[in-house]
Amino acid sequence: MHLAILSGSVFGTADFLADEAAERCTAAGLQVSRINPPSVDALLDAGADAILVCCSTTGMGELPDTIVPFYSEMQTRFPLLTGVPFGVIGLGDSSYADTFCQGGEQIRELLLELQAREALPMLQLDASETVTPETDAQPWLDELIVLLKSA
Repeated sequence: MHLAILSGSVFGTADFLADEAAERCTAAGLQVSRINPPSVDALLDAGADAILVCCSTTGMGELPDTIVPFYSEMQTRFPLLTGVPFGVIGLGDSSYADTFCQGGEQIRELLLELQAREALPMLQLDASETVTPETDAQPWLDELIVLLKSA
């Protein structure tokens, strides 16, 4: 199973989390392509069987600048990802209740529009509750790894 891991980050936390996820998935026996910065061509050229996106939220629920070009190009080119399993880890702050993890949710909705298949419900990590998202994401990542290896 070949997993492409992308990230969109404001202060680097989502990038760090994606790097940690890449290490964990590689150690579990998955082939991993860490695509940073994210680009449509790099994603399509990787020939991945599955996708993981770690994405922060900024402003009033917007995507971080580092992933906006990828998101826009995915909308424009609309490469169908029919049946490709994916997972999204959204990072946010629940004190912004209306926009909590909206960056991740936008990525999730786009992948669903492209006919990809959500392997697990989006993991939402709350900055007001944790300072170690890479540790908090481990059980979810382990579950994703099991699902991908059995696919």
